[in-house]
Order: sequence, then structure tokens, then C-alpha cells
Amino acid sequence: MSRTLGFLTAGNLRRLLALAVLLLPSLVPAQDEQPYGIDHYVPLTTSRVAGSPEPPLPYRAVRTMPKLQIDWPIFVTTEPGSDRLIFIDDHRPEKRFRVCRTSVARAASGEFDVLFELDDPAYSICFHPHFAQNGFFYLGHNGPNKALPKDAEKTCRVTRYTLQRTAPFSLVEDSSTVILEWITNGHNGAAVTFGLDGMLYVTTGDGTSDSDTNLTGQGLDHLLAKVLRLDVDHPDPGREYSVPADNPFVGQSGIRPETWAYGLRNPWRMTTDPKTGHIWVGQNGQDLWEQVYLIHKGDNYGWSVYEGSHPFYLERKAGPHPHVKPTFEHSHAESRSLTGGVVYYGSKFPELQGAYIYGDYSTGKIWAGKHDGKKVVWHREIADTTMQITSFGLDPHGELLITNHIGKDDGGFYTLEPIEPDSSPRNFPRKLSDSGLFADVAKHQMQPGAIPYSVNSPLWSDGAHKSRFFAIPHDAGKDGKTPKITPSGNRGWVFPNGTVLVKSFAVDMTEGDPASRRWIETRFLYREQNEWVGYSYRWNDEQTDATLVDKAGLDHVIPVSDATGAKAERQWRFPSRTECMVCHSRAANYVLGLSTPQMNRDHDYSNIGGVVDNQLRTLEHLGFFKLKRKPGKDVPFDEADHPRLANPYDASEPITDRALSYLHANCAQCHVEAGGGNSQMVLSFGTASEKQNIINADPLHDRFGIANAKLVAPGAPDRSILLQRIARRGRGQMPQLATALIDESAVALFKEWIRSLPEETAK
Repeated sequence: MSRTLGFLTAGNLRRLLALAVLLLPSLVPAQDEQPYGIDHYVPLTTSRVAGSPEPPLPYRAVRTMPKLQIDWPIFVTTEPGSDRLIFIDDHRPEKRFRVCRTSVARAASGEFDVLFELDDPAYSICFHPHFAQNGFFYLGHNGPNKALPKDAEKTCRVTRYTLQRTAPFSLVEDSSTVILEWITNGHNGAAVTFGLDGMLYVTTGDGTSDSDTNLTGQGLDHLLAKVLRLDVDHPDPGREYSVPADNPFVGQSGIRPETWAYGLRNPWRMTTDPKTGHIWVGQNGQDLWEQVYLIHKGDNYGWSVYEGSHPFYLERKAGPHPHVKPTFEHSHAESRSLTGGVVYYGSKFPELQGAYIYGDYSTGKIWAGKHDGKKVVWHREIADTTMQITSFGLDPHGELLITNHIGKDDGGFYTLEPIEPDSSPRNFPRKLSDSGLFADVAKHQMQPGAIPYSVNSPLWSDGAHKSRFFAIPHDAGKDGKTPKITPSGNRGWVFPNGTVLVKSFAVDMTEGDPASRRWIETRFLYREQNEWVGYSYRWNDEQTDATLVDKAGLDHVIPVSDATGAKAERQWRFPSRTECMVCHSRAANYVLGLSTPQMNRDHDYSNIGGVVDNQLRTLEHLGFFKLKRKPGKDVPFDEADHPRLANPYDASEPITDRALSYLHANCAQCHVEAGGGNSQMVLSFGTASEKQNIINADPLHDRFGIANAKLVAPGAPDRSILLQRIARRGRGQMPQLATALIDESAVALFKEWIRSLPEETAK
């Protein structure tokens, strides 16, 4: 990315001085002799940020079968009557989905077999109740339909396969038989389970990728957005199933008789309680809520008139049956992409017997709940992990297995283990003055050793003014030396345990008057035991200290005035601890502002007795890291050797650099490969334009009623959904969290950028 040189910076000055060295060596000092922003490393010895303000949860996740090299598992279950595990692997090196088998003993040494492969996603497996005799198992999967045009919507299927019933229990060749299929273009469902009644239950989603744009959620004359119930043992002539006579809508006009329950958006996982017969479904929500349903005959779960128990589109026509609320429900303050689970009856955790255990893909949290068939009798969070949970399963002994879809090194199978109760006092700082990081809280003066920093492309935070520091306890270093930071390409740097990243937010209480500026919030991002956790502190009215906000977060109203003195109110959200980690995501390596392209800029260290200098040069000088050099270069540091984001708000910088830098800072924490978003955009810095999937790309989510909409329509801002997302607040806004005001400067920037795109890129 180019850099505009129309102004004199400290970096430019160093280059001019370096040139002068060649011309006038006796008059100008060498670059090595230029002062650094901070002359020497000052150890930080005062931090008291440690542990957690909350009591420990009862369980933690631990790796099991670590030699099994499965980086992207989707699903795992046990083959009935055996010690064999069947699992689905998203085999990314080959861009294939594999159905695999191993045994507990073989998995311990890393051995497994591939039963068969598919080109397209596979989601779920269940076994016929008489598997011991017939060898039938059923696979829910999704892919193109060869009978349809190439660019048509995809098709979900339930396919039956057969395993031999004698050793070596191989897959019977050509045994695949399609039981059921339906057209879908997102929110597929395709979870399968057999009930204790011997019937096959199948989930289907609403068939779209956003807000039920096809209005299928409450429709009854199709297979979408439902739990279906099929009799696969007594098929009708010409198809592989029949409709059970006791299905709730059999014989009713305009209703598909396969329907058992309806009003689902994106069901992800279904299971049958092997003792009670209860059927559970986990569901991904839309804007604000995630849901779990205990499925009952004839229920209507409300989508898309409702999102869980909350109104969504009340003007849409509801189905003819009453709206049934979720059994469990989680706001997006604690869950972002729910993964349904299993009912546990193992022996390791007696207190969990009979509990439905489920979790969340995005936050790694795990919950357990018990239901007596009429009401919830117990429900709590039991673990907070760093996993991307795609499924829960049970091993041959009935013990819990969890698939972690996180990729190389950490992906694979996990389970839970108890955490010993912690009886020690929990002294996590409840006020900023307790943290040991501030020399003077009221003056917002940090302790020596806390390093200030600034970024090239700031995250939009409703125009708040920000102050940033990082604090690494001296004991994080080895042998008394400077603690080490590991740069990680264009992603967030890796910091040692004990690090606290500090960011404070201030607001002008009167528009345009810096003298009215007041601190509102200070956030800590703290790393302990190789995990990051976010904490928010609310400043008091006296501006003398700030108090820790509860883990659920807080909504606050700030009284402000415009430039004329007219009174107004400004909404401010103190994020929950889960909300912090939604943006500080695993895909972004948790840390956002502290990355090489963000930090490659000059910073004024005069407030702590230093001078203006490039941050990378100063931090390298202090010993935090050693940056790579271009081959053949013998100069200590040249900022041109390292990537740099543009300032989106600096009109002197190139328009494309500004736009792409804004997207990197505000959007790429989710919109990267494996980032959790399903829009398929890749907005991280340095991504080639053809891989960004935004220019002339069709929106997979809401088109906001715009004809011929594209994510970015060259020359046509009014048809560009990316601009629509930036230019709105409320439903459909991006970013989804942490902002209530439109960034008008960004709106103007993206209008200008989209207009500037060459016509030849338009279709």
C-alpha cells in the first residue's frame, strides 16, 4: 500500500538524514544516532491485574486423542455397539469433506480410516435403531444438484449408507441412497436423529442467508424452516420414506405432512435423549438472540415474525399456530453462533447426568441444562473455552467429546475436566486505582513501563477520543530482560501472559469543545493462561476513578450538548466480556490495534519524556522484538520495509488505501478466512482484490430492497450493500457491535471510493 509523502514526518526526516550521511558524512549523524522515542526500557513492576473477578467455572476443556491429526472436525459420534468413532472432517488441504472412522485405541496413536469423501459440506450422522442388523447410517449434507443449472440454488440431502456387519466393517460399495432432498441457499439444517419411536427426524433451515428474505419461516406448504418426521422403514412406492400417520398436520390442506414442528431459522445440531426421548435442537439466531428448543409435536417457534422470544418482523404473516418460546435463550452479549449438543449420562460427571450440554462456536462457552419434560429445573454456564465448537458427541463409554474446528495445531477432539474449587481470595482490581497501572488515575497518567501507542487506522467508536497503552509485567521476561512480543504478519501481535492492553474513551460533552472532554470508559484486554479476556471500567462523574462493570455489560446515557448548547442524549454501551471477545476474535489473533501495519507510524512520546519516533523502531530498540529486514539491507530499521495502513480520515492519502484500511480496522476481525461470518468476504489488509469477494459480488444477506444490488457496485454507491451497512444503525448495521452513531466521514469516503472504481470492473 503506497504512502503519501506530501508532509514531513519523523520517518521522512530520518530518510533525508540518511541521504545526507552519504553526501555530508562529517555534518550529519548516522541513522543509528537519531534519538529513539523512548531511550531505554523501564520495567513494569506494579501491575496487580491477575486472575478474574468471577468465581471459576466448574470445568475446563482439555485435548483428548491429541495424536489424531484432525484440524477442522465438524461432527463426531459413536458407532452403536462398538468402540469405534465416526466423524466428519472438513479436510481443507484437499478441499474435501471426509467421513472417517477410528477406534479409541487407534485414535490414541493417530490412526483413522477414510470411509468416503464428498466435494461438498457434510454436517450430521445418525444410525438406524437396528444398525446392528442392517448397518444403515444416515448423512445430512449439502451441495449442487446436477439436475439444476450450474448457478442454481444448492440442494440439501439425507443419504443412507450401509456398513458391513462383519469385520472389517467396510462401507458397502454403491450403497448410497438419497432419502430426502430439498432446495436451499443457506441455513441448511440437515441435522438427523432417530427418535425412540423409530422415526427419522430431520431439520431444515429457512433456505436463505439472512433475514428470511423468501418468507419461508412461517410457511407450511414446503419443507423449509422445519423439523420433519419420516418413516424410513415403510417407504411409499417411488420414494424412500412415508409420512407417519400421527404426524400433527397429516391431511391438512396447504401443509406438508412431513412437518413435525416449524418456524426455525438455522438449526445447527439435533439430538435425542436416549432415556426420555426428548428431542433437542440448537439454533443460530439473527441479530440479537441464540436459541435452544425442546421440540414438541406441532410447535411453531416463530421465525421470522420472532427471533426466539423477541419480536423481529411483526408485520409478517404468522403461521396459524401459537408462538412457542425457546427452552434456553442467549443474547449476543454472551453467545454468537450456538452449537446444539447432547444429553449426558456418563459416569465422570455425576452432577451433569441427564443434562443437555451445548455451546457456542464464536465464544467457546459451554452450558448445561436439565428439563423434567414440563419445565427447566437447572441451567448454568459450565465452561468458557477458546474453542470453535462445531459439535458435541459421546464416546463409546458415554463420555463427552467436543469437536474444535479451529485449524492447525489446536483443532481436534476435546473433553471436559473438573476445576478444583478456588478458595483463595479474588483480588482482581475493581477500580482503576487498584490496578497498579496508573501513577495518577485522575490525570490519566500511567506508571513508568506502560507504553503508549497509536494506530494508523482507528476503529470507529462513535467519534470518541482514545488513549492507548500496553503494559507487560517485567516478570514476563526471561532472566530480567525485556519481555518479548512476537509480531504475526498483518494480524495481532502475540504478547506474553500477564499483558494488559489499556484503552480509554473520552467524549466532548459539548460538541466541538475539547475543554468539555470527559473520560467515559477504560477497557482492559488481559492475557492469562494463554487466553484473552476483556474488562470495562466506568468513570465516575468526578473523573477521579473508574469502577469495574459487571460481566453482562451496561447501557448508559450520556447527557451532551451540540455546538449551540441544545441538550441531547448519547447512547453508550459498556460491552459485556463476551462482546469484547466477539471483536477481539480468534480469527484476528485477539489483538487488533497492535499489529505491524497499524503500528508502523510515528508516535509522539513527549508526554513520557521521549521524542517523536516510528513505533516499530522504538519498540525494537527497547528489545520487545527484532523485525525482519529485506535481504541485503544493513540499516537498522526502515519503515518502508514493513506494511502500513493508511489513515482513512486523511484526504491526502490514496483513496483506495484509505477505504481498504478502514475495512481492515473495522471489519476484518470477522470478515477473514475462518472468521465466523458467512458473507464470504475477506477484508484483511493485503488481500488481493480478486480474493476479497466484494467487487460485483452478490450479497448473501439482506439486499435492503435494492434492485441489482452488489456488495460493491463500481460507480454505483446507491447499489452497494457494503456502503448501506456502514451508513445505517440498527438492523443490518456493520460493525454489529460497539457503535450507535454513523461514521459520516466513512460514508463520504466509501461513496467517493465506489464512484472512483473503473468502469471495466462493472458487469
